[in-house]
Amino acid sequence: MAHHKSALKRIKTSEKRKIRNRAAASKIKTLMKKVYDKEDNKDVEPILKEAVAYLDKSAAKGRLHKNNAARKKSALVRYVNSLKSA
Repeated sequence: MAHHKSALKRIKTSEKRKIRNRAAASKIKTLMKKVYDKEDNKDVEPILKEAVAYLDKSAAKGRLHKNNAARKKSALVRYVNSLKSA
């Protein structure tokens, strides 16, 4: 167990951040699954917009690397475009 006041504070803050980051990662996965589950291009547009916005926000806050977010967005858009052409 930590003995210094600052170490105790770091334990508390890191736990809060861990919970917040885990929730954000879960939301990213959920939004991506929602996009991939849709098979009709009319239904998928608002969900895609929400997913892309959340990926951008997560990258801006440092929860995701910007290239990781870009790769995920690219995959989602590729999938949605394949729905349109089909």
